[in-house]
Amino acid sequence: MDANRQAKRIKWYRSPVAAAELARLNQRSDARGLVQTLSFLALLICSGGLACYAVGRAHWLGALALIYLHGALHAFMVNGFHELCHKTVFKTNALNIIFRNIYSFLGWYNHVSFWASHQAHHRYTLHPPDDLEVVLPVELSLRSYLGFAFVNPRGFVLRMKNVILLCFGVIENDWERALFPPENAEGRRALFNWARLLIIGHGLIALFALLTGWWMLAVLITLAPFYGGGFQYLLNVAQHIGLTDEVDDYRINTRTILLNPLLAYLYWQMNYHIEHHMYAAVPFYNLPQLHRLIKHDLPESSRGVTGAWAQIIPILRRQQREPDYQFAPELP
Repeated sequence: MDANRQAKRIKWYRSPVAAAELARLNQRSDARGLVQTLSFLALLICSGGLACYAVGRAHWLGALALIYLHGALHAFMVNGFHELCHKTVFKTNALNIIFRNIYSFLGWYNHVSFWASHQAHHRYTLHPPDDLEVVLPVELSLRSYLGFAFVNPRGFVLRMKNVILLCFGVIENDWERALFPPENAEGRRALFNWARLLIIGHGLIALFALLTGWWMLAVLITLAPFYGGGFQYLLNVAQHIGLTDEVDDYRINTRTILLNPLLAYLYWQMNYHIEHHMYAAVPFYNLPQLHRLIKHDLPESSRGVTGAWAQIIPILRRQQREPDYQFAPELP
């Protein structure tokens, strides 16, 4: 499979950008990276602190709402983790690695597995079997959405199963087997070792919480990825859902959504998703500028989460009636 990937090349269409402009947009900044990464962590500390203070002091509904808010904010950690895996957040690579590991640990993410998968996703976006990170059509029902939007026990069980198996050197997922064949000994070793670190680290947090009675510590750190993720999911899944696969134009298989500054900050500017796929080396904080340069060459962008889903829901309904239907946005 790896040999096939090396032989296959997709000639992606990219909206033209002057070389000087692109060089400027590709510039990375330690200061801007620190502002985003540290302020996002500070936001989680504040939301977690408020939730912790409310337990036993405020009405239980208020405390529960603050815990849920913490989970809803924590869900956006995956977007920061994603950017840090791209190593475009900081000019100093050591900072990218340090914060990537912090975000990876806090979110129960395996950066080794993710980066192998995500490189394939960028090179072969929606061209199975070379990209199995996102496979169309994405099926979504209200029942399945509600199954994880508030509390996600199934997600917790599946994540724990995968991490524990990796701890013992077992790769169960077919996609991970393709990405980490037996001959990739170094990659498999890194994959397994990070899984072991996750189990040991979060196990120690849970043990400390149990021994000290600070059970909220485990709720706000170890369990945070498994509740409150419904709103972030609506943004993340909108990146490709309902669009067209096996094309060579990101404008047809990827969606850009215009968001207000607060949501764009939380989402690490990944609402500019066509732009991110076209020019993946551009740091997230420069994507708004890139959008302004090439928006004349893009389909009309959805406005807000409601605007995006007003487009997506009719597509999903039509796909239920016509399983082979795919939506292609009108190009300029």
